[in-house]
Amino acid sequence: MQGSDWLRGARTPEGARSTASGHSLTLHGPSCRDLDAAHWIPLPPGGPRRYTPLVRSESVALRGPSPEAEVPAPLPRDERLRALAALQFDVLIIGGGVTGAGSARDAALRGLKVALVEREDFASGTSSRSSRLIHGGLRYLEHGHLGLVFESSIERQRLLRLAPHLVRPLAFIWPVYAGARVPRWKLNAGLMLYDALSLFRNVKGYQSLNTRDVHEAEPGLRTDDLKGGARYYDAATDDARLTLANAVGASEAGAIVLNHASVRQLVLEDGQARGAVVVDHLTGSEITVRARAIVNATGPWSDEIRKLDAPAGHAAPAVRGSKGVHIAVPRERLGNRDALTLLSPKDGRVMFVLPSESFTIIGTTETSTRAHPAEVRASEADVSYLLESANAFFPGAHLTRQDVVSAWAGIRPLVATGYHGKADAGSASREHHIDVSPSGVLAISGGKLTTYRVMARDVVDAVERHLHQPRRKSPTETLPLPGGDIPSMDAEFATARAEVGNASTAVHLVRAYGSRWRHVWALTRQEPALARPLAEGLPYLAAEAAWGVTHELAHTLSDLLIRRLKVAFETRDLGGAAARVAAEAMAPRLGWDTAETQRQLAVYEADALRIFGVDSPDA
Repeated sequence: MQGSDWLRGARTPEGARSTASGHSLTLHGPSCRDLDAAHWIPLPPGGPRRYTPLVRSESVALRGPSPEAEVPAPLPRDERLRALAALQFDVLIIGGGVTGAGSARDAALRGLKVALVEREDFASGTSSRSSRLIHGGLRYLEHGHLGLVFESSIERQRLLRLAPHLVRPLAFIWPVYAGARVPRWKLNAGLMLYDALSLFRNVKGYQSLNTRDVHEAEPGLRTDDLKGGARYYDAATDDARLTLANAVGASEAGAIVLNHASVRQLVLEDGQARGAVVVDHLTGSEITVRARAIVNATGPWSDEIRKLDAPAGHAAPAVRGSKGVHIAVPRERLGNRDALTLLSPKDGRVMFVLPSESFTIIGTTETSTRAHPAEVRASEADVSYLLESANAFFPGAHLTRQDVVSAWAGIRPLVATGYHGKADAGSASREHHIDVSPSGVLAISGGKLTTYRVMARDVVDAVERHLHQPRRKSPTETLPLPGGDIPSMDAEFATARAEVGNASTAVHLVRAYGSRWRHVWALTRQEPALARPLAEGLPYLAAEAAWGVTHELAHTLSDLLIRRLKVAFETRDLGGAAARVAAEAMAPRLGWDTAETQRQLAVYEADALRIFGVDSPDA
């Protein structure tokens, strides 16, 4: 059945499940909502409602909505669960990181019937614990990965255009000191190649800097043995919201997406994977999701899904984890003006100092790890490494452990075969790889945040081949992400400042929601209590908690404060006080009573400690 057939659907008897000829689901409820707003076909008042995912044509999608257009809300969770259990899908994507969410959006836009399930929350793993960079990967030139740098540079330019609210230009200073592993001539040659691989379409070309230029750009930098440096350009992003935009975009294109739902086992028929048994962690219920193709896009969890698809003991590891740690400190403590690329004096590896509003992010470490993805955390040794490295370049800062607001770790799911010679995670390839198991499960591993859209495109191309369908061009090459239809960011900021009043809140709303910021701000007029800040000194509003529930698939406090927003990263209590404010807005929208609200607060406290706790040296 093609996308147009899926759009039309066929009426089935009340309570009917999916059939080969009419993939529809009869549901009961109050009067129907508008089709374009929530994927429903209107039927007579009081009668049953029939779910039909909305597949927009590319030509319609490319025009985009006006800034004042209504933002479609996802289906209620119970209706999504029933749809997953009753419908036959073209593809079930397991994993709601940036690759899985991007694949779901791409597939839905091509007209496929898509289901996406994620065991925790969208971007709850690696996709929310990165360096928050969309970059060509200058350091990969040193290892000869020219193809990856070229591909990444093209994607950087594309994302700056398709998601200008989430991806923005970022200037870097790379200082060079006497005896450095990368001398000035080598740095200049590398940056010339870096710009060439972007076809000279970067934000700006690199600039070679003398000692005075570097000192004027970053007065806090150590000047002893400083020989000069360079300024070059990449881009910064909000990694979790970039992932969320893809999940929301997939939903708006007709996919059924569900977080907090994990795969317990695969459904095999005649040796081929034809679905999965999915557990809903919020209710404990189990459903069977049926699909003609299965995609394993679970990143560092990939080998766990592979074990479900292989006889006991016969699933060779395909992913090798590389642990990366970051810390956040108050920006005024370090005094950096822009981003910096540094070579750690401890081991010579590349690290970054990155501006993030009123904070500075320092990272990253890179070490091989066998830690479980759900339990990986920073250690005191990791934190000391980053502090000592930063202090070596900013001697006036005297950063101490008490300056660290938060510390976090993620696992990069590198292809196991990408390691060459000695087990050096830093030199391992960031190329992605798709393989197909004997039962037909397509698994993608490797890659990097910057190239997620290419990875998703390649996944959907593989799905179409698996389904013996003609390959269709990916609409994501030209279609803005939700909220990305902004002709001028400067004009949008000016409009938001005039309407919101508070400059930092206005800038935050535009950067987080793009053209949709008006809808979030409108909630404060409808319910003035929602204008309350979630955390003192930060730009986040209670209205964002309400919007997170109604429009961004947030079901827990962690969904909101760790991933929809960066509250937990930017408060010393890891969002503890903000959780109580957020709960007031979320509870009535999620049906929490007093007891359940207290339970949710306790769950959040444990979740924040699991992610942001720092392991002792002897742990």
